[in-house]
Amino acid sequence: MVSQIKLGDIAVDVVLKDIKNVHLSVYPPTGRVRISAPKRMSIDTIRVFAISKLHWIKEQQVKLREQERETPRDYVDRESHYVWGKRYLLSVVESDELPSIELSHSRMILRVRPGTDEGRREALVEKWYRKQMKEAVPPLLDRWQPLLGVRAERFFVQRMKTKWGSCNHKAGTIRLNTELAKKPAECVEYIVVHELVHLLEPTHNSRFVALMDRFIPKWQFYREVLNRLPVRRETWSY
Repeated sequence: MVSQIKLGDIAVDVVLKDIKNVHLSVYPPTGRVRISAPKRMSIDTIRVFAISKLHWIKEQQVKLREQERETPRDYVDRESHYVWGKRYLLSVVESDELPSIELSHSRMILRVRPGTDEGRREALVEKWYRKQMKEAVPPLLDRWQPLLGVRAERFFVQRMKTKWGSCNHKAGTIRLNTELAKKPAECVEYIVVHELVHLLEPTHNSRFVALMDRFIPKWQFYREVLNRLPVRRETWSY
């Protein structure tokens, strides 16, 4: 069941689900607000909860609306691309070899067959970013899972439009955004730890915060760094 409540000029989508706790989310790029609540909870109780979080909601909306967006990419020579937080200039090389990507000093060399169009170039770069993430995550899991005393049954890397990562507590799985391969390594590690901690505590309550403070004390700094960096220019939805 989906309904909506109004807090002044802010519309809040309310979804009643078979869950135990209330979840409040503010989504990019415009700051759309959504509350997921237990089916048994009354709309009046949800409204009081939303009002209590109004200041936080407004803060998040301002941050999201002011966050810089990447310029559209055409996948042509001397275009800027980022890998683990470092800027590279794209160099497109046409040859009859198999398509490939390599990093050389400050260049990202994209080898494609003659006549390869922009859509295919984009797909090759996206696939390469996904591969970088798939290779980077296992060592982080090997490091952090014993420290946290948890184990992710599986991890997935995919393009995500509204989150850097997510955790399915019941299935014991985590999902990570392919876009993280563009961000600084310490921010990627923070997201991995964030999702692993959700295996211990599914919500963002005080216990979750205490666990994050204990295991990665600078996590809020990394979160701010990540949220200040440009994000992909596209139509966001959920």
